[in-house]
Amino acid sequence: MLRANCNEKMILRRVFLSTILIVNFLLILGQSRGKISGSVVNATTREAINYASITLLDQGSGKAVNGALTDTNGVFVLKNIVPGNYIVKAEFIGFKTFSRNNVVVGSKNVNLGVLLLAPSSAYLKEVTVTGSRPLVENHIDKIVYNAANDLTSQSGVALDVLKKVPSVSVDVDGNVELEGDPNIRFLINGKPSTIFGSSLADALQSIPASQIQSIEVITSPGAKYDASGTGGIINIILKESKVQGINGTLNASVGTRLENGSFNLNVRRNKLGFNAFFSGNEQLNTTTLTIINRQSSNATDDTLTNLYQNGSTAFRRSGYQTGVGVQWDLTSKDKLSASFNYNHFGNNSNGFTNQQQQVSGTAGNVYSNIVSTLNSGSRVSENAVDWSLDYYPGGIPGATGSSGNSPGTDKETDISMDYSQPLGKGCSLETGVKGVFEWLTNVVMTDTLLADKTYGSNANQSYGFRYSRQIYAYYISSSFTAFHAFLEGKAGLRYEYTNTTADFPGTHIPAYGILSPSVVVSHKFDETQSIKASYSYRIERPDYGDLNPFYNISDPHNISTGNPGLKPEQGHRYELGYNRTFGNGGDIYIAALYRYNTEDIQSFSTYYSSLVINGATYTDVSLTERFNLGSQRFVGGNFFGSLSVTPALSLRSNINIGDRSNQNPGLPTVSGFIFRGNLNATYKFGHDLIAEVFGNYNSSQKTIQGTRPAFGFYTLAVRKEFFHKKASLGFTATNPFTRYVTQRSILYGTNFYQTGIREAPYQSFGLTLSFKFGKLEFKGKEHAPAKGEGMDDGAVISADLPAPLRI
Repeated sequence: MLRANCNEKMILRRVFLSTILIVNFLLILGQSRGKISGSVVNATTREAINYASITLLDQGSGKAVNGALTDTNGVFVLKNIVPGNYIVKAEFIGFKTFSRNNVVVGSKNVNLGVLLLAPSSAYLKEVTVTGSRPLVENHIDKIVYNAANDLTSQSGVALDVLKKVPSVSVDVDGNVELEGDPNIRFLINGKPSTIFGSSLADALQSIPASQIQSIEVITSPGAKYDASGTGGIINIILKESKVQGINGTLNASVGTRLENGSFNLNVRRNKLGFNAFFSGNEQLNTTTLTIINRQSSNATDDTLTNLYQNGSTAFRRSGYQTGVGVQWDLTSKDKLSASFNYNHFGNNSNGFTNQQQQVSGTAGNVYSNIVSTLNSGSRVSENAVDWSLDYYPGGIPGATGSSGNSPGTDKETDISMDYSQPLGKGCSLETGVKGVFEWLTNVVMTDTLLADKTYGSNANQSYGFRYSRQIYAYYISSSFTAFHAFLEGKAGLRYEYTNTTADFPGTHIPAYGILSPSVVVSHKFDETQSIKASYSYRIERPDYGDLNPFYNISDPHNISTGNPGLKPEQGHRYELGYNRTFGNGGDIYIAALYRYNTEDIQSFSTYYSSLVINGATYTDVSLTERFNLGSQRFVGGNFFGSLSVTPALSLRSNINIGDRSNQNPGLPTVSGFIFRGNLNATYKFGHDLIAEVFGNYNSSQKTIQGTRPAFGFYTLAVRKEFFHKKASLGFTATNPFTRYVTQRSILYGTNFYQTGIREAPYQSFGLTLSFKFGKLEFKGKEHAPAKGEGMDDGAVISADLPAPLRI
């Protein structure tokens, strides 16, 4: 253990020294760069024009070298400019272009003052504006995957989109990991949701992909975010339009394995906006085949036991969501919004397993050979309500409140208040408090098949409990620039106090408080490339399912239970990343990662030839429990790249590699290589016809007691657009030539060895129809969309605009 601690200190010292050297090197490189600033206003009304496009061109060649958009006050800043002679051009739809020549940048900053844009005298009633955001955007503190442009996920659900997101991996059962860590905090539109309460996989498979605008991956969350989730945060942004007018979309998909549909309506007039949606899906009945073979030994009577199980499980899932939202812009800066969402999902399964249990002596003589069958079934249904009320004074986050309720089961209320104070150009101070109050009650009634072929109540498998958790948090953070805007960053500190109570028999769960620091710094070499370094400290709280000491004996040979003595897992994460964009639409991001978790929460299986639970004796049992088992280290890297090979063909790939090791007292250290890679190819045939191929592979992984199986699949998709891109028809096929995904796993302990083969149905075919209706109107500076906001490829908008324009 002393050696491990010393190694840890050496690694941290090297990371710290390397970061200092890199920062010093960057300081030397960037000392001579300058900055151009100014503001853009309407020459007639003298009102500021936000979202105006500012382009910096080389005076000699006319080549664009930098650019920006004006903010809500019409102000723009162009940073990290190499000394030279330039042209500054300002543009906005409905206005004449403004240009200023011979803008000389030296060692000092240049302020151009006020740039006046004159309204254009030529107007058209309607034009077509084609706008598209890049599929992946890299920001200082997050990666954004714009799912609205994802073709192969068009007929799927949220899990299908997540399989395409950089740094994220999803297995065949819907378990999600972020850079190899399964402890992820999921949000919807930046807020927690009770839909994720009982089954994350069910929740993610109840959200149609057509409802998702984008997915944000926040691997090093700042102090403003909850400290829960050692892996980071995944924020699912649902579609919502903030532009003027009445518009909406209709989507419907039918397929061999999944059917879904959705409807979105957006209405906005002046300062008042309204949106409503409904979506639903159903995963059709699928059957999974499993084989388990376990050999175990009993030192007490010197016998060997072989358990063979061969079974199948039929599974079906369905769900729907609906909601409404209202936003009122009280002034140009003060905003009030409210939303109400209702979510329902459920599943049911029925399994049948043939069993053979043979006990023999070491000489091979058979003592017993028992053949039996096991029938099992389950039915899960959840109804969840989320509502929120948000007030943003001065255009900054203010007081917010949200509440979720799953009647009779789970209720959570979040209350928060945030305050932000600008301190100067590029600098601000944020602080806030938050309270999270969760109450949960649960009752489980279990019936068991009796000898007379009827079902009777099983007292040992029927129980109820009350569970509550309160989290009180305070944070302070700052955005800053340093060394003449050479570096920009965010740093903060968050404190959270957690108190948990439950009426589990003989259980006391101690309260605890944690301090969670975070910092990220970034340097832009120019508008095409940047480098960043980050650190964050986060925890993973054991949930009620992890703490509940109830024994699940649905399979008497494979029993599981929770552990009320679990402590929160603690995680340190370091990242050093480099991003580069190219003029032809290409982009790369390379990151080096190091993660160190202590009090690591893991499942551990122990074999018992005989186990007594609540007065009943069970034989030949594998008991799976949750423990804080030592520490876990991960050293690896992440690569994302996109390339336009030709105007018609583009490629995109994401690769995660690393080595994960577990050190557990009393057990040997386990280390294993992890690989996850995918490749996406898109080809535009013309005539609004586009095709896409996507392939993904997750390698097998070593665990402290065996291996987790590998997983791979591929998807083909094609889409044709009609009626000036207002409608589209798509076809998607996943694993079209293979019905099942075969997975082989190993589990072992001191006195048992188990192999498993699982045939999971994954083949699917689907058709998707999408239709956009209504018109979007831009009528002034307040209602111009942010970059890419409210626009998919080929959106038709109504506006008073100058002659034909394509963005």
